[in-house]
Amino acid sequence: MQNQNTPSGVGGKNVLLLGGAGFIGYNITKYLAENRNYTLTIADNFARGKQDDYFKELVEKHNIKVVAGDFTDPATFNQLDEAYDQVYMLASVVGVDNANSIPHEIIRINTALIFNTLEWIRRSKVGKVLFTSTSECYAGTIEAFGYTTPTPEEVPLCIQDIGHPRFTYAVTKMLGESGFLNYARILGFEATIVRYHNVYGPRMGFKHVIPHLVVRYRKNEDPFKVYGHDQTRAFCYIDDAVMGTVLAMEQPGTNGEIFHIGTQDEISIGDLIHYAGELMNYKGTFENAPTYPGSVSRRCPDITKARTQLGFEPKVMWKEGLKITVDWYNEYLESGKLVYE
Repeated sequence: MQNQNTPSGVGGKNVLLLGGAGFIGYNITKYLAENRNYTLTIADNFARGKQDDYFKELVEKHNIKVVAGDFTDPATFNQLDEAYDQVYMLASVVGVDNANSIPHEIIRINTALIFNTLEWIRRSKVGKVLFTSTSECYAGTIEAFGYTTPTPEEVPLCIQDIGHPRFTYAVTKMLGESGFLNYARILGFEATIVRYHNVYGPRMGFKHVIPHLVVRYRKNEDPFKVYGHDQTRAFCYIDDAVMGTVLAMEQPGTNGEIFHIGTQDEISIGDLIHYAGELMNYKGTFENAPTYPGSVSRRCPDITKARTQLGFEPKVMWKEGLKITVDWYNEYLESGKLVYE
């Protein structure tokens, strides 16, 4: 059925990226700016994705509109246009460190961002929304019930311990998945969900495993503790995640669908840490250690649906992506221009 709220998109599509200054948002914006004739707007509070030289250059070069403000306040949405062909909803507070230290803020901020965006769409003209979710939504299913790995999209979502702060992020992403799919069905706009699986790359901040490793290796820790050495993950380089996301937005026939975006190149955390050590020329010793509480023992997405319906095919193998990322962080730390936290 034709969505009656779809704007005309004269002169190329009008695209809004909520949270467009963050790690994934910035890279999606960059891809669209360089490969599409779209009018782009970034909306962000810049708490995490600060306006560094990379961001400023991108905005100025491609004449991207920037709306800065706190979007947990509904009034901030009044600064946006009334109509967009596409809306990428990426805005949220993320990270295990944040979940463990400020779980109440994750609940408050992420819930407000989701609800305010949905209510803004109610009074606006929006063609299609892509909501970015997470594999954390089904981490409890894997751990508690031993669900199939690689894991397909129809996996039941589960919170293993509702009181554990680690799962506050997943709870808000479950809310977002349900919210966008159901608002879309009732209000007549299109909505698609993507669940990211361990996306990494340059400019991702320092609240993730790979930047942590670079910092620790630079301190020459010895012995170097390998936390969760026997756990497995399938890491997805940022360029592949961007391509999967844009395909999910732009491919026809994806309304109401959920796609797992990642790779099926499953490795152990021990493999990741040891290879990062090789890249850092580490000469010390390693010592296996327990992992963080609430961390799932195994995670790898089944990306068959994204492959067959979107034509998605990851291209960057983990060792290649890891080298690019480690080199970038070393150069960044040596530059002394410390913008990211």
